[in-house]
Amino acid sequence: MIQLILHLIAIALYALSGFYYWRALEASSEGKPGPRAAALIGTLAVCLQGGLLIGDINHNGHLILGVGTILSLDAWAVAAIFLAGSLRKPIASLGAFIMLSTALAAIGQIFLPHRTEDTPVHNPWLVAHIVISILAYSLLSIAVVQSLMLWIQESRLRRKHLTPLMRTMPPMETMETLMFEMIQVGFVLLTLTLISGFFFSENIFGTPLPFTHHSILSLIAWLAFAILLIGRRQFGWRGRNAIRWTLAGFVLFVFAYLSAEFLLKLVFS
Repeated sequence: MIQLILHLIAIALYALSGFYYWRALEASSEGKPGPRAAALIGTLAVCLQGGLLIGDINHNGHLILGVGTILSLDAWAVAAIFLAGSLRKPIASLGAFIMLSTALAAIGQIFLPHRTEDTPVHNPWLVAHIVISILAYSLLSIAVVQSLMLWIQESRLRRKHLTPLMRTMPPMETMETLMFEMIQVGFVLLTLTLISGFFFSENIFGTPLPFTHHSILSLIAWLAFAILLIGRRQFGWRGRNAIRWTLAGFVLFVFAYLSAEFLLKLVFS
């Protein structure tokens, strides 16, 4: 019962943080909670949920996995990376979407089923693989949120219809630069995830990695991001072209990531 109450408190804190981030976007609003208050509440939510996730995942030295747990863990990592990044980068405008999405993912952790795995938590190969894959997913998730914001900004500019909300966001060039920085780091981590999954599967799980549609989807997603980065470097891709490739690569990545087998192993299998 106490565990459930703490989960509900974390969800409420995420929702409140997202609401404050949204209010902070209204430039004309004076005396309303700003990004600092939103970030403080979001940090409290991340710390609380982080402690809960440790207990939920590690059960007597074995992993407890499931759709809800994995989604909640990924959303928690996205929120944590966003809060850390917002200290130095102008990405506060993403806060409303990220915090509210994390609240929804945390709700899923309560209601969706769990599954106990036979993989020991103290396996260093597994821990490294999990951390790298979650970081890759989180950075690419934030990049996708930015790409959607860029798409909205560009659409408004084409129609010459900028709302006060759009005017409070960073310039498109700044948003695009930050998006590609996150994609580059996320791509490196995704590459390490694939390498560890394909070449060290036996050390991680005790069995060779089967070549299935999950691994094929992962490779295609990796290829999409590789093409995007090459296009950016060689041909100066930007705007809608870059947004389309970002979304396409991420959708493929999510399909591989959320496949049934992957949810049970946290690798592309």
